Amino acid sequence: MTVDSVPRLGHDVDLTDPVHHAERDLSSLWQWLRSHEPVAWHPYSGAPEGFWVVATYRAATEVYRDSERFTSRHGNVLATLLNGGDSAGGRMLAVADGPRHQTIRRQLLRSFTASALASTRERITAAARELVERAASKQTCDFAKDVAARIPLMAICDLLEIPEKDHELMYRHGSTSLAAYSPDAAAEDSRLARNEILLYFAQLIRARADLPGESILGRLVEMMDSEVQLELDELLFNCYSLLLGGDETTRLAMIGAVKAFSEMPSEWERLRRGEVPIPMAVEEILRWTSPVLHGGRTATADTVLEGKDIAAGDVVVVWNNSANFDGEQFPAPGRFDLSRAPNRHLSFAYGPHYCLGAALARIELTALLEALLEFVQDMSVTGTPQRVYSNFGSGFHSLPVQLEPRAERLKGSSR
Repeated sequence: MTVDSVPRLGHDVDLTDPVHHAERDLSSLWQWLRSHEPVAWHPYSGAPEGFWVVATYRAATEVYRDSERFTSRHGNVLATLLNGGDSAGGRMLAVADGPRHQTIRRQLLRSFTASALASTRERITAAARELVERAASKQTCDFAKDVAARIPLMAICDLLEIPEKDHELMYRHGSTSLAAYSPDAAAEDSRLARNEILLYFAQLIRARADLPGESILGRLVEMMDSEVQLELDELLFNCYSLLLGGDETTRLAMIGAVKAFSEMPSEWERLRRGEVPIPMAVEEILRWTSPVLHGGRTATADTVLEGKDIAAGDVVVVWNNSANFDGEQFPAPGRFDLSRAPNRHLSFAYGPHYCLGAALARIELTALLEALLEFVQDMSVTGTPQRVYSNFGSGFHSLPVQLEPRAERLKGSSR
């Protein structure tokens, strides 16, 4: 790619437009930016008049780890940063910083320890086995809808005390909140879906006076009467954030994993032969799929980043899908390599806002891989995968596949 042929940010390529992410291959643009302009200005026809695009791993980690210079309080996604800021700023963990943020975060992390997640792990493992075995016995399915849509949703709904009868409702609202399934979807649909989720949690809390303190929702309710003095709107905003973070991104990673195995069967064979530990494979799946495209911040004061003068109030956006393919950090980044090590990807962000549910996501992806290894011999994509339309989430909402069952499972023998 020559300098003259490089698409211009905000002109030939509009990173705010979901269509550009769903229908264009931007990998050559990211590669050029990483090599020539790791921090680049992206014009925007609104207020603010543009934002900074952070493309390299080094610059990305600098932004993510320094919440004093680059705050989340005004929002962490383009949709809010370019539209007046996030109404939940300072009241939802994802868009808060400082001591109060750390106090609430520490309390919630207690629900994500290995011991706290032990029973959840068992339910996830059982659900993954059941779903994959059923799909393999049918041999054809839409993996996105029939398998991946169920596992992370069940897990986060359990942790948030959402009854099973409402799981499908949360799936519909959650998937509509962050992405669309067509390029002409109305933005109003996303706003309404977000409001429906907040209303649902308000009703759930009023209906439940016996919430256990060990659950995420229980811990949030307890904080309303503790020294934290969590307010109701803070509780609702955090429930919303945890639901979407716990469902959407892991689901997209699961779908992307099966697509990658179908396209690169040699890596699937390595996994089947036991040449690669499952935890190592999980990390490469997370890097390769990069289900969260970006993380936004706002500069709190005039500063410098990779030689660029950043003014106080400027919007600075880290693009994980570029940083995760930075050759300075990941040798041969364009190769899907399950044995990649080290693999310090940014799919869970970095620093003070490292994903709360990272341990849960790893449990879910591990359970999926174990189930695939137990019940599936080979897999192949049989139809056209359908991408989500979003400038935040990356992946597919439909993946028609054929799963060849393991012969020994068909005979009823154990693995």
